[in-house]
Order: sequence, then structure tokens, then C-alpha cells
Amino acid sequence: MDLTANLLDFASVMKTVGGVVLAIVILLAMVTVHEFGHYIVGKLLGFKINEFSVGFGPAIFKKRSKKTGELFAVRIVPLGGYCAFDGEDEYEEDTKKAEGEDPPFADYPAPQAKNEETPVEEASAEEYPEPKGERFNDQPPWKRILVLIAGATMNYILALFLIILMFATVGRPLYRVTVEYPEDRDAPTTTTPLQTGDIVLQIDGDNLYMITDYIDALDGKKAGESVPIVVLRDGEETELMLVLAQDVSFANMSDTDALLHALGVYSLRTTTEKEGFFQTIGSSFAYSFKIGGTVLRSLGELLTGKLGLDAMGGPVTTIKVTSEAAASGWFSFLNIAAFIGVNLAVFNLLPIPALDGCKVIFCLIEWIRKKPVNRKVETMIHFIGIIFLFAFAILVDLLQLF
Repeated sequence: MDLTANLLDFASVMKTVGGVVLAIVILLAMVTVHEFGHYIVGKLLGFKINEFSVGFGPAIFKKRSKKTGELFAVRIVPLGGYCAFDGEDEYEEDTKKAEGEDPPFADYPAPQAKNEETPVEEASAEEYPEPKGERFNDQPPWKRILVLIAGATMNYILALFLIILMFATVGRPLYRVTVEYPEDRDAPTTTTPLQTGDIVLQIDGDNLYMITDYIDALDGKKAGESVPIVVLRDGEETELMLVLAQDVSFANMSDTDALLHALGVYSLRTTTEKEGFFQTIGSSFAYSFKIGGTVLRSLGELLTGKLGLDAMGGPVTTIKVTSEAAASGWFSFLNIAAFIGVNLAVFNLLPIPALDGCKVIFCLIEWIRKKPVNRKVETMIHFIGIIFLFAFAILVDLLQLF
């Protein structure tokens, strides 16, 4: 008996460890794909690239290309990565100022180029060519914009591929209702046309992909209002009329209790249904857009106070949730990986200092003004942004833990 219990405990631990490892692999793959987007577009547009690195911290493996002189490295902290363009984080003095006039912040020390390494030990063994191309800030703004948005674009493309794979192999995620309440729970006094096992496909003409679609379709409707719904019952689509017993109002996008009361059911459980080829492609695009909208919506509700910080999560929470999903099966693995990919794509394009979206804004300003914002000021803004993002990530993780 003890041996059986120990074996079960060991299997549970190994499953948990495997889930965590898989979660880290998913995150690392998404970050690597993001940086590869920057890299490949930068190479095509003639940017000088010093290093492509997977992970942060000390290098556990590094190799400098004999052909291009670029350094490729794998580093010890597997939660990030970077593509180091020559001169991307360096400011430059405005030489167009009046002669003899010191530029602002003249005494501010120039930061080193990102992760620029002096190949002392390598130079002693053999010589490597200087990476070719132009410095990042010497390129025209439109080229820099293309490089900056390439990372998010690659994240979205990978996420879309995973969604198509999920829909084709497992099916489109939907929700199956359970109408009957347990004996220890008070059931609603109103009746619902829904039956246990029904899969709701549409509400008021809108296709449903996520819980937020249910909320959007019902929010603001009044008691006594009839809402047309389409359900999949016993393999056939059936049209029903749902009469609302009370006004429907949702506190936020996670207010599932109000949703269940509005539908008159006890629970909604995830299920899947396969579709035809063209439906799969169309639904995959729609699902990816829904994920992106959910990201923006959650941030909006966070700023307006509808959602608390405890509803968010940082790297630790992300790994925890991802490991649990990844260990649950193929569907959960693909679904959470797709969510992370779209989240990274959308989040990186937000106009927050240190993120690609904010850098795009600075490029647009330079394009319009025909001259850049002072590089020192831009560097300082991005530095403050990095500090804020790290602090925010730590804060939301602490709130989840305690």
C-alpha cells in the first residue's frame, strides 16, 4: 500500500515537473520566435546585428559566425532573449545644433551598445569579420518600424498556426451547459429552454468563441427580453428563444456568476467540435482576434478599476498556469501556447516605454518631424519603462501568491 502511494506521489511530482519544464519551453519558444522576427527582417533590410541570444544572464553556449561575425548564444535564464542591433540603445548627439552649443544632457554617460561583447578569448584564437549593415538609428524610420513590429508579427503567425492545428486535430473550443443544480445549491425559479448537454453556438446572432462573447451578447439586456440562441443538441443545430428573467449587468469580463444566472444554468464546461476545412481556417482567425481583444479588454478594465491587480499575473503566475494547462492534455497545451503567443504580440505593440510599440511611436515622431527625439531622453524613458514593467510583474505575482 505504501509502495503504491509512493509511486503515485512520484508520478504526480514528475507530472508537475514535466508541466513546468513544458511551460518554460513554451515561453522560451515564443520569445525566441519574437526575436527571430526582429532578426530576419533586420537582416533583409540591411541592419547590423551584433548578437542573437536565447535567454538572459551568463552564456552557457555561444558561437560567433565565421561568415557574418554575429554572435549566437544560449544563456542561463530561460525567460527571455534579445536580438542586439548595433547602436539600438545608444543615443547620439545632435550635430545639427548651432556650432559650439552643447547638446542637452551633455554630461550624461553614453550607455554601451546592448550586450556588445569584446571577443578577447576568441580574437586570440582566430579572427572574425565585422558584422555587416548599418547601425539601427542610422536606418530610416520606416525600416526601423518594420523591424520593431516583426517580432509581434511572428508571435501572431505562430499562435495562428497553433490555433489552426488545435481546431483541425481537436476541434473548436465551445461550452456545454449543465442545467441541473446540485441539491445543496438553490436553483433559479425561472425555467430555461436549454438542456444539459447543449452546446451554445450563437446568442442574438453572434458566434461564440470565448466566455467574453457570452457576456458581450447579453450585457445590458432587460428582464422579459427574448434573445434568440442557437445550440447544438444531439448533433443538430436548434434555434431557441431565451427569455431573460432579470436585467443583465456584468461587473467585469470575469463575472461568470452573472452569466450563469442570465442563462439559467448551473455551469458551462469546455468542449470541442470539429469543423470543415474552410470553417476551421475562418474560425481560427476569429479566435485569434478574440484572444487579442481579451488582452486589450483586460488591460482596459484594469485601468478603470473593474478588474483588480490580483486578476493579473507575472512570469511566475504565467509559468504556473501554463504548466497546469500543458500537463492537462494536447488541447490545453495548444490553447495556452496560442494564448501566450497572441498575448505577447498584442502586449509588445502597446505604447508602453521599453516595448516595441513605444519605440514605433518614437520612429513615427521622427518620421513626421524629420528629426529624432533626443536620444538621451528616449533612452531614459525606455529605462524607466523597464523598471516599471519589472516592478509591475513582481507585484502581480506577489498578489497571486499571498
